Amino acid sequence: MSIASQSQANITVGLGFLERVMLSTLTTVPCFIFFSINVIMLFTLRSKLVFCETSRYILLYNLLFADTVQMALSQLLYILSICRIMLTYPVCGVLVMIANLTNEVSPLTLVLMSLERYVAVCYPLRHATIITIRNTAVAIIVVWAFCSLNVLTRVLLLLHFPFEDLESLQMREFCGTLVMFLVPISDDYDKAYTCFLFVSATVAIISSYIGVMVAARSASTDKASAHKARNTLLLHLVQLGLSLLSTMHNSFLVAISKIVSRTVLVRILNVFYVFIIMLPRCLSALIYGLRDQTIRPILVYHLCCRLKLSVVSAKAEVSS
Repeated sequence: MSIASQSQANITVGLGFLERVMLSTLTTVPCFIFFSINVIMLFTLRSKLVFCETSRYILLYNLLFADTVQMALSQLLYILSICRIMLTYPVCGVLVMIANLTNEVSPLTLVLMSLERYVAVCYPLRHATIITIRNTAVAIIVVWAFCSLNVLTRVLLLLHFPFEDLESLQMREFCGTLVMFLVPISDDYDKAYTCFLFVSATVAIISSYIGVMVAARSASTDKASAHKARNTLLLHLVQLGLSLLSTMHNSFLVAISKIVSRTVLVRILNVFYVFIIMLPRCLSALIYGLRDQTIRPILVYHLCCRLKLSVVSAKAEVSS
């Protein structure tokens, strides 16, 4: 299901060296910025004790960690394709497995975050007893275990492929998820699992949203808290939609490939890679970092600290 990794396959085929350098530069720079923002946000969420002892911040950290690992793997595979480096099947398989694992953790973490907001609004008196640090940790472990089981299933499906008939384990194509669909059943399983995952996540988030809307009409509910939770759930739904859009990435490219040349298709692929695959994985850091009153000042401080230090140093040199 990791479209972020499978988009790297053959991403620069058909382009000249100069154009490949230009496209890779225009693509790598924004991706590096997105990655840096995520890393700073992860550091921010570990800089204060309150972030380590609050369930919603722990869940946010888990979401950002999965997105950041996925972003790093995507960029690694992109650079490998730019450099025309072919991997072996075992190495590619490990990278794809990790990419699949982190890519599937994200929507399930969004579900947990939605349920946490639902409990906070609909059961405010029981929130502290239901959403504990221990329960949050257990929920995160269950998510990773469930996704790991799915990855293990994909590995078992690969055992049907006759690797002993290959002359060499060296791949003839760039590493990507689609390349590792060596047997037809792998592709069928991937489509079925993806459909199940996103339908289940969508139902869970929409149900939480409806529950919050109903609770907001109650006289005993904090209107401001319910309004904020409703907006948060809408953002979760948008994030899930962006993840689904990236999953449909290949279908768009197949449709576009029928009406444009291969060179134009590769250029479009690079644009899609930045705005449909990489940017959504940075939105969580930007959305929560700027919306949350507790995170915002610390995040802004860490984002701007180097700038402030350089300005102070410059003033010191001028005064001296």
